[in-house]
Amino acid sequence: MAGLDRDGDVFVLSLGDGENRLNPAAVAAINARLDEVTAATGPKALVTTAEGKFWSNGFDLAWMTANPGEIGPFIQSVRVLFARMVTLALPTVAAVGGHAFGAGAVLALTHDQQVMRVDRGYFCLPEVDVDIPFSLGITELIRARMPVRTAHEAMTTGRRYGGDDALTAGIIDGVADQEKVLATAIAMARPLTGKASRTLGTIKSRLYATAVAGLVSGEAVEVPV
Repeated sequence: MAGLDRDGDVFVLSLGDGENRLNPAAVAAINARLDEVTAATGPKALVTTAEGKFWSNGFDLAWMTANPGEIGPFIQSVRVLFARMVTLALPTVAAVGGHAFGAGAVLALTHDQQVMRVDRGYFCLPEVDVDIPFSLGITELIRARMPVRTAHEAMTTGRRYGGDDALTAGIIDGVADQEKVLATAIAMARPLTGKASRTLGTIKSRLYATAVAGLVSGEAVEVPV
């Protein structure tokens, strides 16, 4: 479950030490931690990290299988979380020290910057292989957060990008050794803490207006048949 710590003006949100899959409890916990961060006054930034092999392995498929009638509202809550993250009125950095798959990879993209572990761990959008099309809002978000040719490759092939590959492809902003991923992310965030402001939130809201509109629209959930 998501926990919150602080390193000076940098808040550190930990997704946990397991697969860190997204389910209603995880989404509620992340939103609760974001409430704490947004309520704080003064200079600030947010780094999102995780412990172990995974940063986030995407949707909690076991929960979804056990709760088929709740899938639609749940996925919409995730889309709203993505819209919130990409427009936060403070600088954000994803410290991706493990695998980021599916919705977990999209969550990483909602941050202003990303740093990945250089030697192990993949960034992957596998929806084409599991027969679940991206919603229009998610598509627009991905298009806005990486070069269009890279987005095409990532979305249509399900390619797994290691740290160096992701950096070369323009998906992330930096790589680091395993033990330095979090420290690198904090170092990226710290000089930007003074940028936290309503103005920054407005800039990001306008920059990603098309994606946000799609994310919060309540578009029907498509599942494989």
